[in-house]
Amino acid sequence: MADTLHPTVRPYDPHSPLAHLMEIAAAAVDEASEEEERDAAETSAVHLVYRAYTYSLAQAVDPETWQGYPAVREHGARRFEASAVACLGGGLWLHHTLRITEADGASDVLTLIVPCTCGRGYTDTVLDTEDVLIEVLAEPQPTHGLSPHDDRTSDCRSVWSAPPLGNRP
Repeated sequence: MADTLHPTVRPYDPHSPLAHLMEIAAAAVDEASEEEERDAAETSAVHLVYRAYTYSLAQAVDPETWQGYPAVREHGARRFEASAVACLGGGLWLHHTLRITEADGASDVLTLIVPCTCGRGYTDTVLDTEDVLIEVLAEPQPTHGLSPHDDRTSDCRSVWSAPPLGNRP
């Protein structure tokens, strides 16, 4: 049985529209570098803040505060999209990422992460609008920026802090 031969020469003119389309397709499938993913995550977070949180976060969070992180891959596929975080002080953080689905495309997800009064972890709240942000920030005001709950009962809904890696504190 003869082996199937693959042509080494393109069957089309290198300056043709098809050649141009093939270059566009090749560039679209190329994976972005980690640095490009970090930059894109930071830029995306800043754009969301200036577009949707004009009277609050855009006034208080400097664009340089955002720190980008590349996508997390597992077995060659993306498990988590690239993201960016901004420290607000007092243990509060903002986390921004994109939720990408075939049905809806990409949508911004901004999460406020607040330490618990019990000291055991953090609570997180997805911020849909600027009004939700203001409402959520009003809740921990009496506790000076900590997520309030009665630590005498087991109502702590904290996301526990990750344990230290190795023997590092």
